[in-house]
Amino acid sequence: MRANRFLFLIGALSGLTLVNLPAAEPTPQTPKKPVSDEYHGTTVKDPYQWLEKDDDPEVKEWSNAQNQRTRSYLDKLPDRAAVEKQLADWYAKTSPSYSSLVSRPGVLFAMKFQPPKQQPLLVTLASADDLKSEKVVLDPNVLDAKGTTAIDWFVPSLDGKHVAVSLSKGGSEDGTLHFYETATGKALPDTIAHVQYPTAGGSAAWNADGTGIYYTRFPRKGERPDADLNFYQQIYFHKLGTADTEDTYSIGKDFPRIAEIVLQASRDGKYILATVANGDGGDFAHYLLGPDGSWKQITQFSDQIKAARLGRDNALYLLSRAGAPRGKILRLPLDTPELKNAVEIVPTGEAVIEQIVPTSDALYVGDLLGGPSQVRRFGLDGKGGAIIPIPKISAVQEMLALEDNSLLFRDVSYTEPAAWFHCAQGKIEPVKTALRSTSPVSFADIEVTREFATSKEGTKIPLNIIFRKGMKRDGQNPTLLYGYGGYGISMTPNFDFTRRLWFDHGGVYVVANIRGGGEFGEEWHKAGNLTKKQNVFDDFAAAAEYLVAEKYTRPEKLAILGGSNGGLLMGAMITQHPELMRAVVSQVGIYDMLRVELAPNGAFNVTEFGTVRNPEQFKALYAYSPYHHVVDGTKYPSVLMMTGANDGRVAPYHSRKMTARLDEANESENPILLRASSSAGHGQGTALSERIKQLADIYSFLFAQLRMTNH
Repeated sequence: MRANRFLFLIGALSGLTLVNLPAAEPTPQTPKKPVSDEYHGTTVKDPYQWLEKDDDPEVKEWSNAQNQRTRSYLDKLPDRAAVEKQLADWYAKTSPSYSSLVSRPGVLFAMKFQPPKQQPLLVTLASADDLKSEKVVLDPNVLDAKGTTAIDWFVPSLDGKHVAVSLSKGGSEDGTLHFYETATGKALPDTIAHVQYPTAGGSAAWNADGTGIYYTRFPRKGERPDADLNFYQQIYFHKLGTADTEDTYSIGKDFPRIAEIVLQASRDGKYILATVANGDGGDFAHYLLGPDGSWKQITQFSDQIKAARLGRDNALYLLSRAGAPRGKILRLPLDTPELKNAVEIVPTGEAVIEQIVPTSDALYVGDLLGGPSQVRRFGLDGKGGAIIPIPKISAVQEMLALEDNSLLFRDVSYTEPAAWFHCAQGKIEPVKTALRSTSPVSFADIEVTREFATSKEGTKIPLNIIFRKGMKRDGQNPTLLYGYGGYGISMTPNFDFTRRLWFDHGGVYVVANIRGGGEFGEEWHKAGNLTKKQNVFDDFAAAAEYLVAEKYTRPEKLAILGGSNGGLLMGAMITQHPELMRAVVSQVGIYDMLRVELAPNGAFNVTEFGTVRNPEQFKALYAYSPYHHVVDGTKYPSVLMMTGANDGRVAPYHSRKMTARLDEANESENPILLRASSSAGHGQGTALSERIKQLADIYSFLFAQLRMTNH
């Protein structure tokens, strides 16, 4: 779940007509089949547990009926078709965007997203300023005309002549590793199945001479029981030109069942670093494969080392949160790779350190200042710190050291599309490169302000409030409040041209930096996980109350949006504060907190949410679990639940069960709708056409519920 941000999108549509809202068709009757589970002496009833069986014909019939009802409702909304057409037109006019840059001698690799193509493609460039040099290495849209095959990730060999690519289908994120010649795009015969799967993901790192690759993979059938085939990720080595059955085991047998491994190679290929996460809770161990061919454990989960980067000076740079919740940087010589030999070079301060990028003569550090970013440059000894100027209230999403020791970084804000900037060696003035996105619509009339709501026990919660200049604070503005609050993931500034649609209908868009995220470091994350999860919901409710109190909006004009862990947040708001908002859009959410860990991916989340096996954690989970706190006879807001049939991160049955329970309990006339996509998963790898349809449904639903017209 962790990898998925769901930072949605709310983006001019002319002539929207407003008519009376269509009434939803009567809810299909959902049979109750009472089941009881016992936890630490507490009996919990679960009348809709039968909806958990994806392949049961009765469940499929129920789901199809719900989908048809939802489709009927959404398709009758005013100008739903016009909204979709406007979005498609904008996407067709949007410029390419470049991300996931990797530098190799004489060549840059990048993922390029160029609508109306359904999926991003892998390209190379001679430099960030030479667009004419662009060559396509792999276009998954050519492999699959339906647009359902996606590149999960790629890793070029150290000389850049070959590239390994994980490909998956239908949003499943179940990746197979393929190999290509960079210059020609020609596929090599080698393939390796099941190297990538949500949530543990997948990774690879080439050896020094490009003859083979270290990679992660999950067990094959017969290697472990079927229930464990998406766990126990381990590292293997594959020699190019041989069958994968000849691949050799490298390390991982002693890693946790819920290990999530990321590999990186040093620039000369002498070292391979394995970063091993213990599920999604934010603890990491690090292992180093040296020139002697043996792996050595450098850090343990308890050491609080959150990131490690191999330098170009025979050193390992470590981001430590031990005694420093906002982070400090240590330097560890590779010839004595024991943590006790690490020396602190950048002390902890106000900024939360997130990224470390070492070059041969400098250390670039990406910081977070409660949401927005900052970039600093130091010598390799941590001396001579200088701030690299970047736009105000913006986010540095990626940082990359080039072969000449200069820096590329990708910056974005709420009002400016992403652009890559270049910082020459020894300089701190960044220059915008040719790798920049343009928007099909202008945001010149849009303002961003940062204000603070006060949560239940006094914690200040930052709100990023985005609106059209001249907006009146009269309590009448339709407002969309977005939140996430988990896994230490920070809600940083991002640009989405489709929000133009929202602003042109008089809308205000707000992103809340609530606890559970990493905006203010590890303490901010820990204050919103495990038994402290209720703080996340209190923070978000405080944000909603602030927007009403400060006359940005009123409950009848307020909608909320979240996905994944943010879907849990939506569920908690529906059940704890149904009177606070008029409409809710909840995507791929978790709602039954007592059975999360039973789903294949649920175990990875135990380090974030807790487990029902622990009495104290069970008590906390049961106290907020949305599914168990739906109350009969309550007037609930309008709800649009969205899920994907191929979601390997959050089981789609959460949305089914929550919809059934809300349907049964709801006393209001507001619709409770379930939209399930058969061609999507958790969001990653979703075809552009399906993304546009999802957006059109969200916008037209919210426009109707908040009675919004074009301004």
